[in-house]
Amino acid sequence: MIGYTTLGVKDMDRAKSFYSELFADQGAKVLVDMGRIAMIGKDMKTPMVAVCVPYNEEAPNPGNGNMLAFPAGSKEGADKMYAKAIELGATCDGPPGQRVPDMFYGGYVKDLDGNKLAFFDFS
Repeated sequence: MIGYTTLGVKDMDRAKSFYSELFADQGAKVLVDMGRIAMIGKDMKTPMVAVCVPYNEEAPNPGNGNMLAFPAGSKEGADKMYAKAIELGATCDGPPGQRVPDMFYGGYVKDLDGNKLAFFDFS
């Protein structure tokens, strides 16, 4: 249902490196790089994350309440993705844990530009 989602960033090289490394274990890489915007994913037919310098060239501002959630496949997968994001310079916005008993497990970070990300498993 989702083709791609876009996150505004300040430094394209830093953002491309962060997201490429974060999702490298899933086979993701920069698929399209048009200078101001780059698409990162496995292929052009599956959902992608795009990073871009805003079109109006003003500062990128993460929205309050906006978040991207990435399925991790398991609790261990959520832990691994959370740890990798932290290793790559993200900041904790809620360590991995069971959020809804017997239903939702997730960990939360803010990327290098303050965008909120979640790594989750429905379990």
